[in-house]
Amino acid sequence: MNDRRVPCLITLSDVGDAPGIRSFNMIPKQPPRDGQSGFLYLPPYRVHGISVAGEYTTITIPEFGVTFDMGQCTRASLTSDLIALSHSHMDHVGSIPYWFSQRYFQKLEGGRIVCHPEIAGPLRRMLASWVDLERQKTPNEIVEIEPESEIELRQNIVLRAIETRHTCPSLGYAVVEHRHKLKLEYQDLPQSELRRIRSEGNDLTVKTEIPLIAYTGDTDRGDFLERDEFAKARVVIAECTFFDEDHRGRARVGRHLHLDDIAELLKKWDAEHVVLVHLSRRTLLSDARERLATLGSDADRVHLLMDHRTNRRRYETQLAEVAEVSVETSVGVGGDSIEKSNGSTNSEGLQEKG
Repeated sequence: MNDRRVPCLITLSDVGDAPGIRSFNMIPKQPPRDGQSGFLYLPPYRVHGISVAGEYTTITIPEFGVTFDMGQCTRASLTSDLIALSHSHMDHVGSIPYWFSQRYFQKLEGGRIVCHPEIAGPLRRMLASWVDLERQKTPNEIVEIEPESEIELRQNIVLRAIETRHTCPSLGYAVVEHRHKLKLEYQDLPQSELRRIRSEGNDLTVKTEIPLIAYTGDTDRGDFLERDEFAKARVVIAECTFFDEDHRGRARVGRHLHLDDIAELLKKWDAEHVVLVHLSRRTLLSDARERLATLGSDADRVHLLMDHRTNRRRYETQLAEVAEVSVETSVGVGGDSIEKSNGSTNSEGLQEKG
């Protein structure tokens, strides 16, 4: 039996008990590993992040170089050159000075924060206070973004701010792709005719929007969560602070989402994946899993970012599936034999599969 507890002979009088009495005690357990980032691969996007209600929230999407909130400066967040703040509570903004400092220290160019206009001034003052503390001025940029405004992330891809409802000024965000689609009346025409129509100054296309990723930030339930940016997004990252059935009142007072709200929204969201963040430490992961199972057919598309065990298993399954496809592809395309682990070959099996 492998027991990490080690018996240690101590004198209890050293801790205030009767003098001379000796007893066996156990050394204390090691503290739990804390601060481990969660990871999900939701093809074609990666979601890196760490999020515990009241402690820290930082969610990075490397494919777009954007991080939502900065409660803790993770390694993944340093690769982003844009931080989109949902609101100004400490667990969402506490690591902003460190993020700017680390990017400067690591000689990473650029780096800016976008936020609700009402919190831009206080953020600038917070960063200015660090000049006296550090005896140096770390480059930083705070950009105000009005609700319904957009910032370009990539060609034809923008970040849109959406006003939400929390206990302080707050925003949600959506990564939206702009595409131009041929108008219906022109779709059956030959290229020569389309060139002629275009030469006459006619616009052949109509602009369409494709929501890719949406982030609720901390928010109460509202109709804004049913907008197309959320309803049509491929991935929705949603806060869900409360799971317990008795905590609906707490959710309303703190202007947070409850799992019952998520259950309702899942009926309106087409997302392939919904990632829940900002769970309270009051909620055990085992209890959260049980509650998610009550969502029926929707449960399979809901993930807990901080459920490391479940997410690790999911990722290992993804790796195995890719490896299997790779082997099948190489068998179908390639050589005359497959090398087994013992060094032998099975050309007969290869011919059957090929």
